[in-house]
Amino acid sequence: MNSKPTVFIVDDDPAINQTIKELVELIGLNASAYTSAHAFLQDFDRSGPGCLVLDIRMPGMSGLELQRQLVTSETNLPIIVVTGHGDVPMAVDAMKMGALDFLEKPFRTQELCESIQKAVHSDVEQWRLREYQARAERKLQCLTPAEREVMEKVAAGKTNKVIAQELGLSIRAVEDRRARMMKKLAVKSRAELLELTRYCETPEACVPAWD
Repeated sequence: MNSKPTVFIVDDDPAINQTIKELVELIGLNASAYTSAHAFLQDFDRSGPGCLVLDIRMPGMSGLELQRQLVTSETNLPIIVVTGHGDVPMAVDAMKMGALDFLEKPFRTQELCESIQKAVHSDVEQWRLREYQARAERKLQCLTPAEREVMEKVAAGKTNKVIAQELGLSIRAVEDRRARMMKKLAVKSRAELLELTRYCETPEACVPAWD
C-alpha cells in the first residue's frame, strides 16, 4: 500500500464540494469531488485507502441509495454523511447502514477535518490488515500437505516427539518438515507462526491441491 489516501466528496452543491476539497488537500490527502452519485460511481476506483464524504439529499440517486449500493457491493469504504437540518432522520438511517459519522450543514471545519482523519486512519488500518492477510495466505499456499500437517501441530503447541508419534514419523523427519515449513513462512518461532496463521480467515482456501 503506497498510495496516499483519497477522500471522495459527493455533493450536488459545487461550492461545498470545492470547500471540502480544499480542506482535504490542506491536511495532505488526495481529494476527488463529484456533484452526483452517478458521476462518482463511473469514476470510483477502490485501489487504495480513503473515505467518502456524502450528501444525503441529491437529485437523481440520493446519498442513501449510493450508500446502499456500496454496502451491497461490499466496497467497505468509510462514509461520513453531511446533511441539512431536516435530513437528520435520513442520516440516522445512514448510520444504521454503517456510516461512521454524520455532520449537519453548515458544519464546522475542524469537526469535518477530525471526522475525515478518523475515517481515513480506520481505513488505512483495515487496508494494511487485508494486505497482511493476503501475504499470509500466499505463504500458506506454498506449503505441501505434509508441511502443513506439521505446521498445524506445531501451532497447537505439540513437541516434535509428540508430532512424530502422531504421524508415525521419525523425529528427524518431523524436524526436517518443520524447518522447511518455518523457512517458507519466514517465521522463527511458534509465536510468529500463530501471528501469521490467525490472519488466514479461510484456511481451507490455503491448502494446495497438489501432493
